[in-house]
Formats: sequence, C-alpha cells, structure tokens
Amino acid sequence: MGEPTSESGQARQQVIDGLAVRILGLRLGHPARVGIDGHSAAGKTTLADDLAATLRARTARPVLRVMVDHFKRHVDRRTQYPPGSPESYYVEMFDVDAIRDELLVPLGPGGDRRYRTQIMDFSGRTPIDSGVQVAPDDAILVADGGFLQKPALAPHWDLCVYLHIEVADVLARGTARDQEWMDSAEAAAERYRSYYIPGEELYLAEVRPAERADIVIDNRNFDAPRVIST
Repeated sequence: MGEPTSESGQARQQVIDGLAVRILGLRLGHPARVGIDGHSAAGKTTLADDLAATLRARTARPVLRVMVDHFKRHVDRRTQYPPGSPESYYVEMFDVDAIRDELLVPLGPGGDRRYRTQIMDFSGRTPIDSGVQVAPDDAILVADGGFLQKPALAPHWDLCVYLHIEVADVLARGTARDQEWMDSAEAAAERYRSYYIPGEELYLAEVRPAERADIVIDNRNFDAPRVIST
C-alpha cells in the first residue's frame, strides 16, 4: 500500500479531478484543446503534467501533452525590441503564428489533425523538428505556457485554465527555481524584476487573462489549489 494522501494532497487532486471531468465532458467533433495559462512559476507545467496523468487514468482517449516553451521564436529573430526588455519577452519570445498554425488550428474544427509538438529548444537557439503527428478526433491536448490568451491564440482553445498567483509569489518561486542555472539568487531575482514580471504585466494589462479564462485557479498554495472562477 502507498503512503496515505494528506488533506492538502487530496484537495489538489480534487481540483484536478474536477478539471478532468470538465474536459472529458467536452464533445466537439475534434480534439479538445486545453490550455494552462498563468504567470511564470505559477505551477503551470506541474498542473498540466498531473492533469494529463489523471486524464490518462480515466479515459482511453489519447492525451497529447505539449509545452508551449518548445514554440519559442529563435533569439536571432527577436529584433523588434531591445534584448532583455519586457517588451521583447511579451511580444517576441513565443512564435505565436507557429503555436496557432502548427498546433492549435490543425486540431480544431476543419483541421487536418496533423500537428507538431515542438519547433525549438528551451534556449530558443536550436531548432527542433518534432515531425508531424496525427491526432484522432477524440484526442485531448493539454498544453501549458505563458501568454496563451493572446488575441491570435484565444479563439483556438476549447478550455483555458488560468493559474493565479501574486507577483510576490512569482519573484520568490522564480528566484528559488532559476538560481540553479543563473549566477546567483540575486541575478535570478533581478531577471524577474526587470524582465519576466514587467513583461507579464504587459500581458495582464492588454489581455486581462483571468477575466477571459474559462476556469481560474488560485495556485498560491501548490498543495491546496482553489477554484475561484468557472
């Protein structure tokens, strides 16, 4: 027998189970395209991984797990704004056209179901050709990433989940996570203060993603997330 599940772990799983029920109830005639949106360090990847695992345990429908970080624009093509600026991060980091045309549209109404899972490595310097895959009509896409509700992408999600955390949480979590590959904790914190956080504030101001999402989850407590809007 496994270890007993803590109350907080049970609370987290209940939220994930609720998402799974909502997704499995979608009957669209094409793959269900589910996006997990939110700030840096909001817990998007972890939630998406856990949600995909729960879905696979509950259904025989294929579950496609994609990280939108694999759809970055090559750094050499980010030329509209100064490197390292919040504007460059928000406007140029991700190849929105590729996310739409290579992933979301093919899985949507009238799409040919031929999609890609990645075009670039995480650094944005090495192109990756994932090859074309073909999804059946009953597949479920679970994708996580930042800025998923930009105007070019928003119409192509069948269910969008937004994870809410406070800016202070972004700074604390991001610094703790990224100091391992940066020079120091202070270097990581400065990167968040000058680049990630102000870039994401541009997104919040322009798109107001929490208001547009189908479901909003307060994820300030990883172990006990709370659905605050559906």
